[in-house]
Amino acid sequence: MSGPYPFQTSDKFNRREALAATLAVGASSLIAQTNEAAVVPSSSDDRKRSTKPVALKKSINLWAFPYPDRMTLRECLQLAKDAGFDAIELNYDLESDLSPKAGPKELAAIRSMADEIGIEISGLCSFLFWPYPLTANDSERRSKGMELATKMAHAAHALGTKNLLVVPGSVHIPWRDDYPPVANHVCDQRAKEAVAKLLPTAEKLDISLNIENIFFNGYLMTPMEMADFVDHFDSEHVNVHFDTGNIMMFQYPEHWIEFLGKRIRNVHLKEYTKNGTDYSLETFRPLLDGTTNWPAVIDAFTETGYGGYLTFEYFHPWQHYPEALIYQTSDSMNRMLGRQA
Repeated sequence: MSGPYPFQTSDKFNRREALAATLAVGASSLIAQTNEAAVVPSSSDDRKRSTKPVALKKSINLWAFPYPDRMTLRECLQLAKDAGFDAIELNYDLESDLSPKAGPKELAAIRSMADEIGIEISGLCSFLFWPYPLTANDSERRSKGMELATKMAHAAHALGTKNLLVVPGSVHIPWRDDYPPVANHVCDQRAKEAVAKLLPTAEKLDISLNIENIFFNGYLMTPMEMADFVDHFDSEHVNVHFDTGNIMMFQYPEHWIEFLGKRIRNVHLKEYTKNGTDYSLETFRPLLDGTTNWPAVIDAFTETGYGGYLTFEYFHPWQHYPEALIYQTSDSMNRMLGRQA
Protein backbone atom coordinates (compact mmCIF):
# COMPACT_ATOMS: atom_id res chain seq x y z
CA MET A 1 0.00 0.00 0.00
CA SER A 2 1.34 3.30 -0.91
CA GLY A 3 1.70 6.02 1.69
CA PRO A 4 1.39 9.69 1.39
CA TYR A 5 4.83 9.88 -0.37
CA PRO A 6 4.51 7.24 -3.02
CA PHE A 7 8.10 7.60 -4.38
CA GLN A 8 10.02 7.89 -1.09
CA THR A 9 10.44 4.22 -0.27
CA SER A 10 11.35 3.39 -3.88
CA ASP A 11 13.97 6.19 -4.06
CA LYS A 12 15.62 5.05 -0.84
CA PHE A 13 15.77 1.51 -2.12
CA ASN A 14 17.30 2.62 -5.41
CA ARG A 15 19.93 4.71 -3.70
CA ARG A 16 20.74 1.82 -1.39
CA GLU A 17 21.10 -0.53 -4.33
CA ALA A 18 23.28 1.93 -6.19
CA LEU A 19 25.56 2.36 -3.20
CA ALA A 20 25.80 -1.38 -2.71
CA ALA A 21 26.60 -1.90 -6.36
CA THR A 22 29.28 0.79 -6.25
CA LEU A 23 30.87 -0.78 -3.19
CA ALA A 24 30.76 -4.19 -4.81
CA VAL A 25 32.50 -2.92 -7.94
CA GLY A 26 35.12 -1.15 -5.84
CA ALA A 27 35.73 -4.26 -3.77
CA SER A 28 36.04 -6.41 -6.90
CA SER A 29 38.54 -3.96 -8.36
CA LEU A 30 40.56 -3.94 -5.15
CA ILE A 31 40.56 -7.75 -4.97
CA ALA A 32 41.64 -7.96 -8.61
CA GLN A 33 44.48 -5.50 -7.99
CA THR A 34 45.51 -7.38 -4.86
CA ASN A 35 45.50 -10.69 -6.73
CA GLU A 36 47.52 -9.17 -9.56
CA ALA A 37 50.07 -7.79 -7.10
CA ALA A 38 50.24 -11.18 -5.40
CA VAL A 39 51.03 -12.86 -8.70
CA VAL A 40 53.75 -10.37 -9.71
CA PRO A 41 55.15 -8.58 -6.63
CA SER A 42 57.67 -5.93 -7.59
CA SER A 43 60.14 -7.04 -4.93
CA SER A 44 60.52 -10.53 -6.41
CA ASP A 45 59.83 -10.09 -10.11
CA ASP A 46 62.66 -11.80 -11.98
CA ARG A 47 61.65 -9.97 -15.14
CA LYS A 48 62.85 -6.77 -13.53
CA ARG A 49 65.98 -7.80 -11.65
CA SER A 50 67.68 -10.72 -9.95
CA THR A 51 65.76 -11.88 -6.89
CA LYS A 52 69.06 -12.63 -5.12
CA PRO A 53 70.75 -9.35 -4.09
CA VAL A 54 74.54 -9.58 -4.30
CA ALA A 55 76.93 -7.18 -2.54
CA LEU A 56 79.59 -6.81 -5.24
CA LYS A 57 81.09 -3.53 -6.43
CA LYS A 58 80.14 -2.11 -9.82
CA SER A 59 83.04 -0.95 -11.96
CA ILE A 60 83.49 0.10 -15.59
CA ASN A 61 86.55 0.22 -17.81
CA LEU A 62 87.69 3.53 -19.29
CA TRP A 63 87.51 2.04 -22.81
CA ALA A 64 83.72 2.40 -22.70
CA PHE A 65 84.15 6.20 -22.65
CA PRO A 66 85.12 8.41 -25.62
CA TYR A 67 88.44 9.23 -23.96
CA PRO A 68 90.48 11.21 -24.80
CA ASP A 69 88.81 12.32 -28.05
CA ARG A 70 85.58 13.72 -26.60
CA MET A 71 85.95 13.51 -22.83
CA THR A 72 88.68 14.38 -20.36
CA LEU A 73 89.70 11.90 -17.69
CA ARG A 74 87.93 13.99 -15.05
CA GLU A 75 84.72 13.97 -17.09
CA CYS A 76 84.92 10.18 -17.40
CA LEU A 77 85.42 9.66 -13.68
CA GLN A 78 82.59 12.04 -12.85
CA LEU A 79 80.26 10.37 -15.35
CA ALA A 80 81.01 6.95 -13.88
CA LYS A 81 80.20 8.28 -10.43
CA ASP A 82 77.02 10.02 -11.58
CA ALA A 83 75.84 6.83 -13.32
CA GLY A 84 76.12 4.88 -10.07
CA PHE A 85 79.40 3.03 -10.41
CA ASP A 86 81.49 2.32 -7.34
CA ALA A 87 84.75 2.26 -9.31
CA ILE A 88 86.46 2.69 -12.64
CA GLU A 89 89.26 0.64 -14.20
CA LEU A 90 91.98 2.69 -15.88
CA ASN A 91 94.15 1.83 -18.88
CA TYR A 92 97.87 2.36 -19.35
CA ASP A 93 99.18 3.27 -22.80
CA LEU A 94 101.96 5.25 -24.44
CA GLU A 95 100.34 8.68 -24.83
CA SER A 96 97.52 9.41 -22.38
CA ASP A 97 97.31 10.71 -18.82
CA LEU A 98 98.30 7.19 -17.77
CA SER A 99 101.51 6.45 -19.64
CA PRO A 100 105.28 6.46 -19.16
CA LYS A 101 105.01 10.23 -19.49
CA ALA A 102 103.17 10.36 -16.17
CA GLY A 103 105.41 10.29 -13.12
CA PRO A 104 104.48 9.67 -9.48
CA LYS A 105 103.29 13.27 -9.10
CA GLU A 106 100.88 13.09 -12.05
CA LEU A 107 99.59 9.66 -11.03
CA ALA A 108 99.04 10.82 -7.45
CA ALA A 109 97.03 13.74 -8.85
CA ILE A 110 94.77 11.29 -10.69
CA ARG A 111 94.32 9.37 -7.45
CA SER A 112 93.40 12.60 -5.65
CA MET A 113 90.96 13.52 -8.42
CA ALA A 114 89.21 10.15 -8.05
CA ASP A 115 89.03 10.64 -4.27
CA GLU A 116 87.57 14.11 -4.75
CA ILE A 117 84.90 12.75 -7.10
CA GLY A 118 84.25 9.84 -4.78
CA ILE A 119 85.01 6.92 -7.09
CA GLU A 120 87.43 4.04 -6.49
CA ILE A 121 90.03 2.78 -8.97
CA SER A 122 89.36 -0.93 -9.35
CA GLY A 123 92.50 -1.78 -11.28
CA LEU A 124 94.90 -1.01 -14.10
CA CYS A 125 95.12 -2.81 -17.43
CA SER A 126 96.72 -2.19 -20.82
CA PHE A 127 96.69 -3.07 -24.52
CA LEU A 128 100.50 -2.80 -24.49
CA PHE A 129 100.85 -6.52 -23.80
CA TRP A 130 99.93 -7.06 -27.47
CA PRO A 131 102.53 -4.91 -29.29
CA TYR A 132 105.10 -5.86 -26.63
CA PRO A 133 104.28 -9.45 -25.61
CA LEU A 134 106.21 -10.99 -22.74
CA THR A 135 106.68 -14.16 -24.82
CA ALA A 136 107.67 -12.66 -28.20
CA ASN A 137 110.42 -14.36 -30.20
CA ASP A 138 112.06 -10.95 -30.55
CA SER A 139 114.08 -10.46 -27.37
CA GLU A 140 113.93 -6.65 -27.70
CA ARG A 141 110.15 -6.72 -27.73
CA ARG A 142 110.17 -9.00 -24.69
CA SER A 143 112.48 -6.58 -22.89
CA LYS A 144 110.28 -3.62 -23.82
CA GLY A 145 107.28 -5.54 -22.55
CA MET A 146 109.00 -6.18 -19.22
CA GLU A 147 109.97 -2.53 -18.95
CA LEU A 148 106.38 -1.41 -19.55
CA ALA A 149 104.92 -4.03 -17.20
CA THR A 150 107.22 -2.80 -14.45
CA LYS A 151 106.11 0.78 -15.08
CA MET A 152 102.48 -0.40 -14.88
CA ALA A 153 103.15 -1.99 -11.50
CA HIS A 154 104.51 1.30 -10.16
CA ALA A 155 101.59 3.19 -11.74
CA ALA A 156 99.05 0.89 -10.09
CA HIS A 157 100.70 1.50 -6.74
CA ALA A 158 100.71 5.28 -7.26
CA LEU A 159 97.03 5.18 -8.26
CA GLY A 160 96.15 3.41 -5.03
CA THR A 161 94.96 0.16 -6.57
CA LYS A 162 96.39 -3.28 -5.84
CA ASN A 163 95.14 -4.82 -9.08
CA LEU A 164 97.32 -4.99 -12.20
CA LEU A 165 96.03 -7.07 -15.11
CA VAL A 166 98.80 -9.09 -16.75
CA VAL A 167 98.71 -10.96 -20.06
CA PRO A 168 101.64 -13.33 -19.46
CA GLY A 169 102.04 -14.61 -23.00
CA SER A 170 100.61 -15.66 -26.34
CA VAL A 171 101.05 -18.58 -28.69
CA HIS A 172 99.41 -16.50 -31.40
CA ILE A 173 97.89 -13.02 -31.67
CA PRO A 174 95.29 -13.23 -34.46
CA TRP A 175 94.79 -9.46 -34.82
CA ARG A 176 98.50 -8.77 -35.34
CA ASP A 177 100.56 -9.78 -38.35
CA ASP A 178 103.88 -8.96 -36.67
CA TYR A 179 103.82 -11.78 -34.11
CA PRO A 180 105.19 -15.09 -35.41
CA PRO A 181 103.59 -18.04 -33.58
CA VAL A 182 105.42 -19.24 -30.48
CA ALA A 183 105.53 -22.95 -29.62
CA ASN A 184 103.27 -23.77 -26.67
CA HIS A 185 106.00 -25.04 -24.38
CA VAL A 186 108.23 -22.06 -25.22
CA CYS A 187 105.36 -19.66 -24.56
CA ASP A 188 104.74 -21.31 -21.19
CA GLN A 189 108.40 -21.12 -20.19
CA ARG A 190 108.77 -17.48 -21.19
CA ALA A 191 105.52 -16.48 -19.50
CA LYS A 192 106.58 -18.06 -16.20
CA GLU A 193 109.99 -16.40 -16.42
CA ALA A 194 108.38 -13.00 -17.08
CA VAL A 195 105.96 -13.20 -14.14
CA ALA A 196 108.77 -14.45 -11.89
CA LYS A 197 110.78 -11.34 -12.79
CA LEU A 198 107.82 -9.06 -12.05
CA LEU A 199 106.98 -10.74 -8.77
CA PRO A 200 109.62 -9.05 -6.55
CA THR A 201 108.34 -5.64 -7.69
CA ALA A 202 104.75 -6.67 -6.97
CA GLU A 203 105.73 -7.88 -3.50
CA LYS A 204 107.60 -4.67 -2.76
CA LEU A 205 104.68 -2.49 -3.92
CA ASP A 206 102.05 -4.81 -2.38
CA ILE A 207 100.08 -5.21 -5.60
CA SER A 208 98.64 -8.31 -7.26
CA LEU A 209 99.69 -9.53 -10.71
CA ASN A 210 96.32 -10.75 -11.99
CA ILE A 211 96.65 -13.17 -14.91
CA GLU A 212 93.88 -12.76 -17.47
CA ASN A 213 92.33 -15.58 -19.46
CA ILE A 214 92.27 -14.54 -23.11
CA PHE A 215 91.54 -17.68 -25.19
CA PHE A 216 92.11 -15.86 -28.50
CA ASN A 217 95.85 -16.01 -27.85
CA GLY A 218 96.02 -19.80 -27.62
CA TYR A 219 97.45 -19.87 -24.11
CA LEU A 220 95.94 -20.94 -20.76
CA MET A 221 92.94 -22.37 -22.55
CA THR A 222 91.30 -24.20 -19.64
CA PRO A 223 90.65 -23.40 -15.98
CA MET A 224 92.99 -26.23 -15.03
CA GLU A 225 95.86 -24.66 -17.00
CA MET A 226 95.13 -21.26 -15.47
CA ALA A 227 95.10 -22.73 -11.95
CA ASP A 228 98.38 -24.56 -12.56
CA PHE A 229 100.02 -21.36 -13.85
CA VAL A 230 98.95 -19.27 -10.86
CA ASP A 231 99.70 -22.02 -8.33
CA HIS A 232 103.21 -22.39 -9.80
CA PHE A 233 104.26 -19.16 -8.05
CA ASP A 234 102.71 -19.99 -4.66
CA SER A 235 102.33 -16.27 -3.96
CA GLU A 236 99.48 -14.09 -2.74
CA HIS A 237 100.70 -11.55 -5.29
CA VAL A 238 99.87 -13.73 -8.32
CA ASN A 239 96.15 -14.29 -8.90
CA VAL A 240 93.56 -14.44 -11.68
CA HIS A 241 91.84 -11.63 -13.51
CA PHE A 242 88.83 -13.54 -14.80
CA ASP A 243 87.12 -12.36 -17.98
CA THR A 244 83.63 -13.78 -18.55
CA GLY A 245 83.54 -13.01 -22.28
CA ASN A 246 86.94 -14.16 -23.46
CA ILE A 247 86.07 -17.85 -23.20
CA MET A 248 82.45 -17.67 -24.35
CA MET A 249 83.20 -18.80 -27.89
CA PHE A 250 83.39 -22.47 -26.85
CA GLN A 251 83.18 -22.51 -23.04
CA TYR A 252 81.15 -21.16 -20.13
CA PRO A 253 82.29 -18.67 -17.48
CA GLU A 254 80.32 -20.23 -14.63
CA HIS A 255 82.40 -23.42 -15.03
CA TRP A 256 85.69 -21.51 -14.79
CA ILE A 257 84.55 -19.52 -11.76
CA GLU A 258 83.60 -22.67 -9.88
CA PHE A 259 87.02 -24.25 -10.56
CA LEU A 260 89.24 -21.21 -10.04
CA GLY A 261 87.49 -20.18 -6.83
CA LYS A 262 89.62 -18.11 -4.47
CA ARG A 263 92.29 -17.55 -7.12
CA ILE A 264 90.05 -14.90 -8.73
CA ARG A 265 91.14 -11.45 -7.60
CA ASN A 266 89.47 -9.20 -10.18
CA VAL A 267 86.83 -9.60 -12.89
CA HIS A 268 85.89 -8.31 -16.32
CA LEU A 269 82.25 -8.63 -17.30
CA LYS A 270 82.08 -8.89 -21.08
CA GLU A 271 78.92 -9.86 -22.89
CA TYR A 272 79.28 -12.24 -25.83
CA THR A 273 76.87 -13.73 -28.33
CA LYS A 274 77.26 -17.31 -29.51
CA ASN A 275 74.74 -16.53 -32.26
CA GLY A 276 77.29 -14.73 -34.42
CA THR A 277 80.25 -15.96 -36.46
CA ASP A 278 82.49 -12.91 -36.26
CA TYR A 279 85.36 -13.93 -34.00
CA SER A 280 86.67 -10.46 -33.27
CA LEU A 281 86.13 -7.67 -30.75
CA GLU A 282 82.82 -7.01 -32.52
CA THR A 283 81.35 -10.16 -30.95
CA PHE A 284 81.34 -8.45 -27.55
CA ARG A 285 78.04 -6.78 -26.79
CA PRO A 286 76.50 -4.41 -24.24
CA LEU A 287 75.51 -6.30 -21.11
CA LEU A 288 72.40 -8.52 -21.41
CA ASP A 289 72.50 -8.34 -25.23
CA GLY A 290 74.19 -11.72 -25.63
CA THR A 291 74.01 -15.36 -24.65
CA THR A 292 75.78 -15.31 -21.26
CA ASN A 293 73.84 -17.04 -18.48
CA TRP A 294 74.23 -14.15 -16.07
CA PRO A 295 72.19 -15.63 -13.20
CA ALA A 296 74.47 -18.69 -13.26
CA VAL A 297 77.59 -16.51 -13.46
CA ILE A 298 76.60 -14.31 -10.52
CA ASP A 299 75.59 -17.39 -8.51
CA ALA A 300 79.03 -18.90 -9.19
CA PHE A 301 80.79 -15.79 -7.90
CA THR A 302 78.61 -15.85 -4.78
CA GLU A 303 79.28 -19.52 -4.12
CA THR A 304 83.05 -19.06 -4.35
CA GLY A 305 82.92 -16.15 -1.92
CA TYR A 306 84.18 -13.55 -4.38
CA GLY A 307 83.78 -10.09 -2.88
CA GLY A 308 85.58 -7.71 -5.24
CA TYR A 309 84.81 -5.64 -8.32
CA LEU A 310 82.81 -6.56 -11.39
CA THR A 311 84.12 -4.37 -14.23
CA PHE A 312 82.27 -3.94 -17.49
CA GLU A 313 84.79 -3.95 -20.34
CA TYR A 314 83.78 -2.68 -23.77
CA PHE A 315 85.84 -1.29 -26.60
CA HIS A 316 83.36 0.77 -28.59
CA PRO A 317 82.27 4.10 -27.07
CA TRP A 318 78.99 5.05 -28.68
CA GLN A 319 79.37 7.52 -31.50
CA HIS A 320 76.25 9.44 -30.55
CA TYR A 321 75.27 10.29 -26.97
CA PRO A 322 78.03 8.15 -25.41
CA GLU A 323 76.68 8.76 -21.91
CA ALA A 324 73.79 6.43 -22.79
CA LEU A 325 76.08 3.37 -22.77
CA ILE A 326 77.38 4.24 -19.31
CA TYR A 327 73.93 4.68 -17.78
CA GLN A 328 72.55 1.63 -19.60
CA THR A 329 75.40 -0.51 -18.27
CA SER A 330 74.89 0.72 -14.73
CA ASP A 331 71.19 -0.13 -14.95
CA SER A 332 71.95 -3.59 -16.37
CA MET A 333 74.41 -4.31 -13.56
CA ASN A 334 71.85 -3.17 -10.97
CA ARG A 335 69.44 -5.74 -12.35
CA MET A 336 72.09 -8.47 -12.49
CA LEU A 337 73.04 -7.81 -8.86
CA GLY A 338 69.47 -7.55 -7.59
CA ARG A 339 69.70 -3.85 -6.81
CA GLN A 340 66.73 -1.49 -7.02
CA ALA A 341 66.32 -0.60 -10.69
